[in-house]
Amino acid sequence: MPLHPQIKHFLDRIELLSKQISPDEMTIAHLRNYFTLTWSSEEVETVEDVQNLKIPGPESEIPIRIYKPEGEKPFPALVYYHGGGFVLGGLDSHDSICRSLANKASCIVISVDYRLAPENKFPAAVEDAFTALKWVTEHTKKLNIDPQKIAVGGDSAGGNLAAVMTIKAAEHGNLPIIYQLLIYPAVTMDTLFQYPSMIENASGYLLTRESILWFYSQYLSTLEDASNSFSSPLLHGALRNLPPATIITAQFDPLRDEGAAYAERLQSAGVSVNYRCYEGMIHQFMNLAHEVDTANEALEDIAYTLKAVFNS
Repeated sequence: MPLHPQIKHFLDRIELLSKQISPDEMTIAHLRNYFTLTWSSEEVETVEDVQNLKIPGPESEIPIRIYKPEGEKPFPALVYYHGGGFVLGGLDSHDSICRSLANKASCIVISVDYRLAPENKFPAAVEDAFTALKWVTEHTKKLNIDPQKIAVGGDSAGGNLAAVMTIKAAEHGNLPIIYQLLIYPAVTMDTLFQYPSMIENASGYLLTRESILWFYSQYLSTLEDASNSFSSPLLHGALRNLPPATIITAQFDPLRDEGAAYAERLQSAGVSVNYRCYEGMIHQFMNLAHEVDTANEALEDIAYTLKAVFNS
């Protein structure tokens, strides 16, 4: 299927904007601001309650944002990790996704603002992600969360962290994670092996192979870090006994094939997987639900799946 017309319109707009910015001006601070502005929707969806908190972290406080839908009973919960290559992104860049999932899936969403690279190299993001997850499981009563209905999710780098959280939770032994939502996840940083999609979609579709390698160079300190299963969950030796998963990929995404490979590995390990590749879409398309019909449909599909899981 060709590139979706609404996605092409978006890419044309981004290309026009990028020509107005000198590469020399693009410090990491500028990139972070540009990323947040790009993915922040002007149309803010109303949620019953939104609360910003800071919780204790391994090195510093971790900002989180809690989205509560309408209702009174203890809610299921989704602990969500944003994308951005471990370098960019935060609570604001993924606010629209979290608002939509809270409403559509009738669950509390806890968005985690983990430490970013290069200031904080691997495994800082993993440590913050797991600390926040543990904090949620320890404060379910205060948060009005059903302790038996906690899922993890994330997109891109956040999909990586969500996958790693299920592995760490299984090893920890007493964290009841019932589901994992992985949206175009980056699941291996071993760049010696190139999946076809990394070559087919190396440039022209927003996320490029060159930028992926740059992100990983910012996040990792050594080549050995790339083979660590907490940076590359696809390389983990034992994926059995992990919670069921939804894995979303996009046709024109360099990360498409590694997401599919992770789905296959989970299935081979006996894990139930709901896998779908959205045709005509690019990496990060879920942030475009306000202007791309397929993105909105994908959010509806994800919410429907989460709701069914939480109500089972």
